[in-house]
Amino acid sequence: MTHDNRIRFSATTHVGRKRKINEDSILTLPDQKIWAVSDGMGGHAGGDYASQTVVDSIAAIDADLAPAELIRDLREAITRAHGAIRDEGARRNATIGATVVTFAVANGHFAAFWAGDSRLYRLQSGSIELLTTDHSVVADLVLAGQMSWDEAELHPQSNAVTRAVGVGEDLELDKIRGELFPGDRFLLCSDGLTKYATFDMLERILGSEPIETVADTLQQLALDGGGADNISIIVIDVV
Repeated sequence: MTHDNRIRFSATTHVGRKRKINEDSILTLPDQKIWAVSDGMGGHAGGDYASQTVVDSIAAIDADLAPAELIRDLREAITRAHGAIRDEGARRNATIGATVVTFAVANGHFAAFWAGDSRLYRLQSGSIELLTTDHSVVADLVLAGQMSWDEAELHPQSNAVTRAVGVGEDLELDKIRGELFPGDRFLLCSDGLTKYATFDMLERILGSEPIETVADTLQQLALDGGGADNISIIVIDVV
C-alpha cells in the first residue's frame, strides 16, 4: 500500500453525569499524525493537571521530524511529562498521575504507547480487537484466564491501575506497532467508555456508524449507561 494514508478522525471528551470536573484530556494532531487520550487521577486540580501535562508535552513535538524521530520523541515527551507530574506531586505532597494511550502514523504503519487502562482497539474486516493490555489489578485476572475483559469492568477493583504517568520512580511504557490497511478503524478511549461498552457493543457501533457521528454515538452510550466517569473518545479511520 502507499505510505500517504488518508486519515479521518472524530473526537470528543465529556465530564460525564457524576463528576464536577473533566480530568481527561485528548489531543488530535492530524498534521503530525498523532492522537492521544489521557485520564488523570488525583482529584480536582490534580488529575486534570496530570492529563493536561501529558498532552501538552506531546503537543510540543516538532511536526517536521522524520518518522523514526517522531516515534522516539513521542516516547520522550511522555517521559518528560512523567517527571513534571512527579515533581508537581511532590510539591503538593500528593499522588497525582495520568493514564495515556497514544497513536501515531508514519510510513504506512502505526505505533502506539500506553500506560494504565486507557485503551486502543482496532476494527478490521468487521471484527474488533483490543490492541493494548490494561496495566491494572483486574487485567492480571483476565490474563490469568479468570475472567473476560467485559467481566473485568464490573469488578470492584476495576479502577485500580498499576502503572501511570507521574507515579513511581521510572515510567515503563508498553508499545505496539503494525501495518495500516484501508478500512481499518481505531478507537482510543478512557475507561469512562469501556465501563459501559462491551466488545459486542463497540464492534456493532464502530462497524456501522460513519466517522462524522461515531464518537458522539459512543459517548452517548456511556452517558446512557450512567456516565459515572469522564468519557474520552477518538476514532481514526484509514481511508
